[in-house]
Order: sequence, then structure tokens, then C-alpha cells
Amino acid sequence: MRDLPIVRRVADLRASTRDLRLRQKSIGLVPTMGALHDGHIALVHRAKAENDFVIATIFVNPTQFGPNEDLKAYPRDESGDVAKLAEAGCDLLFAPDVAEMYPAGFATSVTVSGLTDNLCGVSRPHHFGGVATIVTKLLLQAQASRAYFGEKDFQQLQVIRRLARDLDIPVAIVGVPTIREADGLALSSRNRYLATDDRAMAAALPRILRETAAELAAGHAAAPILDAAKRRLADAGITRLDYLELCGEENLQPLHAAIPGSRLFVAAHIGRTRLIDNWSVL
Repeated sequence: MRDLPIVRRVADLRASTRDLRLRQKSIGLVPTMGALHDGHIALVHRAKAENDFVIATIFVNPTQFGPNEDLKAYPRDESGDVAKLAEAGCDLLFAPDVAEMYPAGFATSVTVSGLTDNLCGVSRPHHFGGVATIVTKLLLQAQASRAYFGEKDFQQLQVIRRLARDLDIPVAIVGVPTIREADGLALSSRNRYLATDDRAMAAALPRILRETAAELAAGHAAAPILDAAKRRLADAGITRLDYLELCGEENLQPLHAAIPGSRLFVAAHIGRTRLIDNWSVL
């Protein structure tokens, strides 16, 4: 297995791809916060299949964490991540530090209105400003042809699609389907926080989400179906929810009943771990 080149400065990132851009080679970008799992590697594989050159980034972005969230505890394993990326065929890793991404005097932020007014935008009010700002920077720094994001973070994906469109950033934003464990749990870097009992409990989340999506697809009123799903989650031991909502995929606004292009969203706390997931309804 070949060594994976690593750059840590924006100037070096651009220098590494200048010749590719001059020769009009396609560049795929896979932004991550590290602690890589098979879901991230699926993004790399998709990027590899569709581009001449693939860049992954690892940056644990402090501006998307609230004051009581897990920034300090967020899992970090650069050496393990490098090995996984190299095996997957990634061509370059951009792994800057905080000072490179937010130099002294940094005073600019990117805000996407509307799409951030619901779901995680309510329970994590500072989150999407941090996401939108750092992803905008990465898209401009890498100057990629396509950038790849998982559908597990569906609200994030829609926010990024909107900012790229609104700011005329010349990159295609590609959503990649969620990768799941055998029991249906969506892969997440935070899954490693789950204690053994919590992990068993977490398996109920995708099962109930899938069953609820099937009920909603019949076209009945959403409210009683969602209330029943909340009771089933509570019976399974998942008693703390930030939300369980049926929303339109395009605007992420709540729906009274399923329509084409609707999706079920959930954020649940299991032990010390907050998990999100979503399921297409129609």
C-alpha cells in the first residue's frame, strides 16, 4: 500500500492540484472530521469512481460545536484514518490545524436561512453556521469538481447544496446513501461512544424509523403516527428525543402528511450519545 501524501496548508493544497486543474482533470473532495468508518470510505469510493483525483480532508471544526457539546472528546485517530484513506485509493489528505482555517482576525461567517430553522437547527442553534462556513472554505480551497457528503446528515447535505448554489461555487454537491450496520444503525463516528447496553438499545432507532416511514407512506395524518412512534421509542428505552418529524426534502419544513419528496427525521439521545438518522417516505 502506497503512502498517502498529507498537506496542512491551503497554499500547499492548491499547489498540489494546480497541474490537475490546468490539465482539466476532475477532482473529487471528501470533507470529514476524521474518526473514519465505512460510511466515509463509501464517499471516497464514489469519488474515486467519478473523478481523476480524490482529496479527503480531516478537520474537527470547533465552530460547529456548541458550548456543552463534545468537541474535546470528539474521536481523533489520524494515523488510523490515513491508513484507511490510502487503502481506499485516496490521492491526497488535507489536514489543517485550527490556526490555518481560522487565522488571527477571522471575522466572516456563512449563514443559510430557512433550511436551518428546523430539526438540528433548533436543538443545535450554532451548528449550521459553523458547518456552512467551514464547508464554504473547503470548497473554495480545494477547487474540486465534485464534493461528496453522506445522506445520514441530510439537513447538512441540503444546507451545503444551497450555499454552493447561492454563492455560485462551481462544484457539484453529491449525496451518497447512508451506510448501515447489519441491524440498521446508521454508521457514525459517535457510535463508538455507545456502551454495550446503549448499542443494543440503538438498534431500535432505525427499525422504528423504517416502520414509521412505511405507515406514513400510506398517506394518513402524520401527527398520530409520529406520537405512536415516540411511544415505541420510549418503550425501547429511548426516552429523550430532540425531534421526530416528517418534513419535505427540499425545504425541510414539517408536513401534516406524506407527499412525494418527504422524509422522516429523528435525533435521539442514547446514554451520552446523540444520534441522528432519516428515512425516505415517498
